[in-house]
Amino acid sequence: MSIPAKNQTAAGEPRERPVGEETILKVTKEIVIKFIEVGRLSPANFTETFNEIHRTVRDAVRP
Repeated sequence: MSIPAKNQTAAGEPRERPVGEETILKVTKEIVIKFIEVGRLSPANFTETFNEIHRTVRDAVRP
């Protein structure tokens, strides 16, 4: 019987690492910055859009 590598399950599949809140915020920030750069986000709707993007990123990485 072989021992699985550190980042693999016993079946040899990659092990998922939990994504922290700091990483989620960084990804959200990068998306928001891109939206500002391309003119799709204005200060008037920043809060609402930031919250929606944050929720979407969080839901995507956490089951």
